[in-house]
Amino acid sequence: MRPQFLFLNNFKMLIVKVPGLNGLGKTKGCEKAPDKVIEALKDIFSNENKKIIDYNSLQIKEIPIDNANIEEANKNIYENTKKLSQSEKVFYIGGDHSITYSLVKGFAENKKNPGLLIFDAHADCCTEFNLPTHEDLLLAIVNEKIIKPENVILVGSRNYFKDELDFLRKNKIKIVDMKQIFEQGIKETSHFIMEQVRKFDPLYISIDIDVIDPAFAPGTGYLEPAGFSSREFIYFIQKLKLLKNLGAIDLTEINPDKDFNGLTVKLGAKIIAEFM
Repeated sequence: MRPQFLFLNNFKMLIVKVPGLNGLGKTKGCEKAPDKVIEALKDIFSNENKKIIDYNSLQIKEIPIDNANIEEANKNIYENTKKLSQSEKVFYIGGDHSITYSLVKGFAENKKNPGLLIFDAHADCCTEFNLPTHEDLLLAIVNEKIIKPENVILVGSRNYFKDELDFLRKNKIKIVDMKQIFEQGIKETSHFIMEQVRKFDPLYISIDIDVIDPAFAPGTGYLEPAGFSSREFIYFIQKLKLLKNLGAIDLTEINPDKDFNGLTVKLGAKIIAEFM
């Protein structure tokens, strides 16, 4: 089967639905997030910079996904992302975090010095699987030399397997964990991260919603206490959106089936709005 392509227009920011799953059976429900999050955008009339959000004028596309055929799904994500790289900025909505492997692979191809900023409660570099999952996507990205390890920054992490810590240390991957963020403060941390990622050309940002404390984002599969508040995280991304080298963003692991009062879905919509 040949890769399927979505139609691409000229635009400044494109929202792309990627309802892919390879979460070892643990992320069922995340495939519903793209539609739910985009629906929630209808209730956001402006972002905090007072930019009006006209839902009817949004550029929204979808990458064809068959979750019964993960290998084909990965190929479609990769091939489409290569074509989408000609856009000024693309926001991908997953799906579980496994989609980030193929998104980053397509994004980084033929780029001189791509960088990857990951917001995640976990390191996602444990046991290597045949096809990358939401548990080993970073392992695959580094081992396959898609992104240089020195160009990867992991932010907001707070729970690791021993093998993950060994991998991170061996590859000298920068970690800015929640303990450091609390001690240094959100403003100082955001300034530090901004300085680090400005040297990448271009920058890809990957957001696993579990980087945010489950009190603010309960609709996900792995609840890790002591994460970002929604206010802190919004402050962070309002700074990052100012970067001239920002090329693409993804948002993953929102699970509407596990959400409370639509809170996590609504937060996902607000995150997209604040990047506009």
